[in-house]
Amino acid sequence: MESVKLQVIGCGDAFGSGGRLNTCFFVAAHNTRFLVDCGASSLPALKRAGIAIEEIDTIVITHFHGDHYGGVPFVILDAATTKRSRPLNIITPPGGRERISALTDLLYPGSRPIEKITVNFIEYEQRKPLLAVNLSIEAFPVVHTEEALPHGLRIKAGNRILSFSGDTSWTDELIPLSADADLFVCECNFYQTQVKGHLSYIELESRLSQLTCKRLLLNHFDHEMLSNMQYVKPECATDGLILHI
Repeated sequence: MESVKLQVIGCGDAFGSGGRLNTCFFVAAHNTRFLVDCGASSLPALKRAGIAIEEIDTIVITHFHGDHYGGVPFVILDAATTKRSRPLNIITPPGGRERISALTDLLYPGSRPIEKITVNFIEYEQRKPLLAVNLSIEAFPVVHTEEALPHGLRIKAGNRILSFSGDTSWTDELIPLSADADLFVCECNFYQTQVKGHLSYIELESRLSQLTCKRLLLNHFDHEMLSNMQYVKPECATDGLILHI
């Protein structure tokens, strides 16, 4: 069975705690290359990793917060400047075209990069499997800022299932989201602080037996989590980490 490569482009929180970059994962399967989330720092991080925008087929967004989709306008601008010759697919919760177009116009008024290349905006809906651009995606509702339309995503790429929690408090939706996934990338913002919209390690640790993924990778750490890493048992993401799944 052919493996899938996941490269951590950024795994930090919204505030860059510990100098980590905003959330962005690059996945290379045999027939597609895509990003899951594209936070504000993603374009320079991708270039530092040697990943050309031209080789990215698709960007999949978990929710509309700047540390998860704020880098999309920069990627579009780069693609337009380099005269990208093939479509760029952007898969989001409902309203992606309008939000990304508005953000791009705000950041680069008058440049209109979306008009200079072919951008296909595709929307997913909760619990309705989506087949698009060599990916199968199922979206799960999670608990975060409602206005950001937060979702956990279960993505089948090639012969592997990769699941992503997005940003969320504990919800039982994480159980089917993670079920038998080859990799489950799960946020764990805090070590013990309890905040609605994010997970703490102390809470997650008590529920690990409910997650039946084959491999678990924690990410999205704040300074409290980073200062307690010696007590964390599951595998933890770092910027630049490469996994073969």
